[in-house]
Amino acid sequence: MRSIHKVLTVFGLFFLITVLGDAGYAATISGKVLFEGTAPEATKLDMAADPTCAALHPGGLESEEVIVNPSGTLKNVFVYVKQGLEGQTFEPPKQPVVLDQQGCHYIPHVFGVQAGQPLEIMNSDATLHNVHALATANKEFNLGMPIQGMRLKKTFDKPEVMAKFKCDVHPWMSAYAGVLDHPFFGVTNEEGAFIIKDLPPGSYVLAAWHEKYGSQSQPVSVGEDDISDLSFQYSGS
Repeated sequence: MRSIHKVLTVFGLFFLITVLGDAGYAATISGKVLFEGTAPEATKLDMAADPTCAALHPGGLESEEVIVNPSGTLKNVFVYVKQGLEGQTFEPPKQPVVLDQQGCHYIPHVFGVQAGQPLEIMNSDATLHNVHALATANKEFNLGMPIQGMRLKKTFDKPEVMAKFKCDVHPWMSAYAGVLDHPFFGVTNEEGAFIIKDLPPGSYVLAAWHEKYGSQSQPVSVGEDDISDLSFQYSGS
């Protein structure tokens, strides 16, 4: 009897090590999106149509369409796993992604959200906004938000890269959402850096999207080790 108990104990330990080891066997991909060439001059946005908006930016507000960082990298590039996860399912987070209308522009300008995950849309301004989602794979919506502090919740049901948002009241306002059926995506920051965490081992196609310079992709193989030097490069010429 004691020997049977010993065998079961050893088997149980082996099972736990195997299961827990596989569950924790994931890597992080990080890298940068580089920009080659001369950065375009920043475009000043004309907010004269709404004095409330203009008063919030006495020095003016610049377009976020192209932001080249001082390090020669590109901000607001959506980087995501495009291929390699087929047949797998990932539970969408219950925590909402927040899109704020603040200072008469959208924050963030580019973001990712998982299909089925709540998207909370806020109006932090003391002026009328309307949030118009120009989705194609998902249902388009256009909602007025006249009250400061107002919040709405929406969800996208299907993957879509990218879904554009605009404000029909303030035509300079725009934002873009990458909607995916998995959580493996990132957006480049003020250093042009992105990070994608907890990606299972496998062979993938990683893609980058920029609102002016378009999309590009490259294959990547993920093993036990993290990848910290992956890069994409866009040209302004």
